[in-house]
Amino acid sequence: MASLVSFSQSVYDIVAQIPVGKVTSYGHIARLLGSPRGARQVGWAMRNCPEGLPWQRVVMADGSITGGEYAELRRVLLEEEEVSFLADGRVDMKACQW
Repeated sequence: MASLVSFSQSVYDIVAQIPVGKVTSYGHIARLLGSPRGARQVGWAMRNCPEGLPWQRVVMADGSITGGEYAELRRVLLEEEEVSFLADGRVDMKACQW
């Protein structure tokens, strides 16, 4: 795998492309980068996400929202983008996956 800095920048380059109203998973980003087992590394990169990137659009593969203290903010931001949710609170990945 490339250096952590270039890997992180590659993650940010992908995140910048996720359109409004769509989401993707950490694992999907890892696969796009040729690192199919790299979802955790994508998560680490996202912890240091530069300002201005749509960080809220990256969720767990099952649509669960992560983010600790920011999980509720993430949900609000996604709702404002008209991302649909399932009854159990997860993002409807079938309807909204990029």
